[in-house]
Parts: sequence; structure tokens; C-alpha cells
Amino acid sequence: MNRTETLTSLKENPQVSVLIVGAGINGIGTFRDLALNGVDVVLVDRGDFCSGASSASSHMAHGGIRYLENGEFRLVREAVKERNRMIQNAPHIVKPLPTTIPMFKYFSGILNAPLKFMGWLDKPSERGSIIIKLGLMMYDAYTGSQRTVPRHTFYSRAASLAKWKKLNPEIVNTAVYYDGLISNPERLALELALDAEADNPNARALNYVSLVSGSGNTVVLRDELTDETIEVQPKLLINAAGPWIDFANHSLGVTTTYIGGTKGSHLVLDNPELRATIGENEFFFENKDGRIVLIFPMQDRVLVGTSDIKIEHPDEARCTDDEINYFLEMTARVFPAIKVTREQIVFAFSGVRPLANSAAKTTGQYSRDHHIEVLSGDWTNLSFPVYSLVGGKWTSFRAFSEQVTDKTLEFFGIKRNKGTEDLPIGGGRNYPQTDEDRAKYLTGLAAWTGLSHERLEELFERYGTRAETVAEFIKLADDSPLKSLPDYSQREILFLAQYEKVRHLDDILLRRTMLGMLGRLTRDAVIEIAEILAEAFGWSLSRKNAEAERTLRLLADRHRVRL
Repeated sequence: MNRTETLTSLKENPQVSVLIVGAGINGIGTFRDLALNGVDVVLVDRGDFCSGASSASSHMAHGGIRYLENGEFRLVREAVKERNRMIQNAPHIVKPLPTTIPMFKYFSGILNAPLKFMGWLDKPSERGSIIIKLGLMMYDAYTGSQRTVPRHTFYSRAASLAKWKKLNPEIVNTAVYYDGLISNPERLALELALDAEADNPNARALNYVSLVSGSGNTVVLRDELTDETIEVQPKLLINAAGPWIDFANHSLGVTTTYIGGTKGSHLVLDNPELRATIGENEFFFENKDGRIVLIFPMQDRVLVGTSDIKIEHPDEARCTDDEINYFLEMTARVFPAIKVTREQIVFAFSGVRPLANSAAKTTGQYSRDHHIEVLSGDWTNLSFPVYSLVGGKWTSFRAFSEQVTDKTLEFFGIKRNKGTEDLPIGGGRNYPQTDEDRAKYLTGLAAWTGLSHERLEELFERYGTRAETVAEFIKLADDSPLKSLPDYSQREILFLAQYEKVRHLDDILLRRTMLGMLGRLTRDAVIEIAEILAEAFGWSLSRKNAEAERTLRLLADRHRVRL
């Protein structure tokens, strides 16, 4: 069922069991779990899928070693297990990531750590080798028999400087432990939504549909593409709007103050020297002010982040000059011999973590845990309950979605039929686990489709086993590489446009692909891909030009990129 058919169906049959507002990772994860269990569910978002807070992640699947100091043991235990599940269920996107911690002191933090744990100290402080060693031992223990990643290793100063020759010689130790790299979070979220619709014909996901208001048994939605309104009558509404949760509740006539979000910004750098120096390792460390920051490999680029700044309105989140200065300075602390400049920034992004409102004195002490807030009865003018999904993070989305789904199924008196613990995601299905299996897989795909082995390697890296569907589409007609981006082709872009719910040009450039984030876009590339979409969707010349201008504005305003 296409978008027009779905909207028409909702107008004709407005009753729906569950309406989910917000298509970030928590909303999409819940959508997938409910769909898997046969629930009639509609997911809407005022923008594209995974275009809000969930698009501004650090690309890490991690247990949150630093949360141990806040006493959030349950969260760390859960996140470590979920990290391992992500690596197993989405191996085409989530892979083990060696993570290096450079340490500049031996004993720092020995007294501060227990005081923070007891809640008696809120001032950030740098942790030394002894505290980090204890934390890593505990972190490894949480993995238990689920040994998806290796245990940590400690290195002396001499061994560290031999291994990373441009590391700051003032370090006293390094440690290497493993977390996970989410190479393309937006694709992971999209594939979850596509899986849900494939599993259940009564599961419908709509981007660019916003919440307008709610009263009695009715919710008013607006199609942001046509400005038409649609009335639906849910039996339960799940508010998964992330940092916009309180704003969404206000649209429903309810005043809440659930969210106390903090802004996190990142830079993507084109610095070949820094990229070669870190290799395939993330560097994850404390700056002098106690802030946890990272230097992260992202294909041939380097991701640097992240800030943690209190913010009132999530729509105002932008990466500021002060944040850029901070990132450049902290990079120099670890690799002082490598010159990192503003001119090397190819992309910047910022988002707001949907953390629970907190009275903590520092943002680092805000809980990263998740929970459900329930609005019903006399609290609202609505005849249906509202579940607001507060908190959460990328790594633990499946567990949070499972919690929400269980509560929803209980509300309807339905027993869970299927679980998601071991359920592959999208292109992670039937994923070849060894180099030999991968070679056989690609050889067979080449024989079947007639595409070159090199081309299939590109598709496999981007889409996992979903490359089969892409390749089958490509072979059906003549194809040619893009002039501006020769490792992409016209029919590959056309496939994304037709089968991955693309509505705007920036959906492809910023979320269906990594072209924008990796700084690979030129004005010619924007125009060339706009022309492919114009032909696919029947856009007029004015619409095609408007889409190109919209994308250029987004890049300049939100991402500090001018083409």
C-alpha cells in the first residue's frame, strides 16, 4: 500500500488500535515489535524517519561505562546485552569497535568516584588509570557468557606510544575495550520500519505527517506534503516524540514537563593524517573538564564529539562556534602533533537527548535510563491513554521497545507471540559470517544478476543482504554511474526513491545514504540526484529546483556546509 492509499484508508477507516507519534528509534522500535505481534498500528512523524534526535547520535552501540559511576548498574547491564544483540542482529550496520582510552593520571578520581556514586559530589573530575581499570573489569563482567566482543587490555606508556606513535607523550596508560560501531543509524531505523510493514499489513508507517491536536476519541493529523488533515481514532497513543514529547502532549491538551534534554553536537572531519593515526579504533576519553569526548572512525572521515549542554527548545539545536573550538582543542590534547582546523570540517550536526527532567547540578549526572509516563482518565480530555517514552538511547532501543510493547499488549489483553531478542534486522538476515561465506555469496549474486563483483561489494557494504533486492532492481534496465558520484548509479538512487519512502531530496542525501554526512556532496551531485527524483516522481521543474534549494538551505543552516 503506497502513501496515498494509506492516507485514504485512514480517512475511510479512522479507527486504529495504536497511534505512535514520533519515528525516531524508540518509536520505530516499538512499531516493529507491535507489528510483529499482529497489532493494528500507525506510526507518524512530522519529518522523515529518524530525522530528529535519533539522527544526531555518536554512531555508538555502547554499554555506557561511565554510567557505572552514577550507580546506573541496571542500565549498563541492559545496554551491554543490547549492544551484543545489535551486533548479532544487524551485522551489516553494527560491528565490534575497538575503543581506546588514553589516560593522563594514575590515581585521579579514586576519592571522587565513590562520592559521585553516593550523590555527594557533582563536580566533574578526570579519572585515572586505577578507577578506569576497575570500571573496565566490571564492564567486562556484564557481558558474561555472551562473549560477542573481546575483554579489555591495558597498555603501558611505552607500549601505547609504540602502538600509536602520534599519541600525546604525556599519557601514562591506555586501555582498549570493545563496544559497537553503528555505521549508518538512519538506515538501521528505516529497515526496522520496512520489516514491520512486511510482517504485518496492518502496520503503516508515514513520514511527513504531524500531530495537530487531540480531543475525546479523535486525533487530528496533518499531511505535511499536501496540508490536508486526517482524523484518526486510536485506542492508545504512544508519544515517542523524543525531546518534543512535552510539545506533543501540549498539542493533545495536556501540560507535562517530562523532558530535560541536553544538546550533543559532533563534527565530521576530512583529515587523512588523523584518520590514519586512529586506524579502526575509537578514542574515548575525558577532557580536562571531565567531559567524556570521542574521536571516531567513519569510513574515510573522522567523527569528533560530543557536547552535553542543557537546552530548552530542541528545534534550536545547532553546533556552535564555541563547541567547534572545544572539539578542536580536545583533539589536540590527545594528538598534539596533528593539525586539525575548521577548514577540515565537512559536516556538523547537533541533536537533543530526550532525557528525563532532572534536578542534578551537572548534565553528566542526568540519567540515561528510560521509562514510560502514563496519562489517562481525569488528567486529560482524551478517551484513550497516552504513553510517553522518556529517555532511552540507541543501544537500548530494542529493550525499551519491548517494555513498551509488553505494556501495550497487556492493555489490550493480548499475549506476546513473538520476541525480538534474536530477530535479524533488514540486510542482516542470512548475513554471511565468514570471509569465505561472503565470497560465495557475492559470487552467486554476480552469476544471478550479471553485475560485477566490485559493484556488488559496494551494494553489500551499504545494504547487507538487502543488496539482493537492490541488484535485482538494477539489472531490470540499463544503468549508468552518476557523473558526480560514480560509485552510485542512477537505478540505485531510483530504487531508494521508489522503495524506501523518500519524499524529499534530502531524505536520500542525509538519511538513505551517508553522502551528506561524509561530505561527499557537491552542487552538481545535488542537482543530478534531484533530476533522478524528478523523473521518478513526476516533479515539475519548479518542484525540482525547490527541492535542490531546500537541501542546500538545510546543509548550510544545520550542518555548516555550503556547496
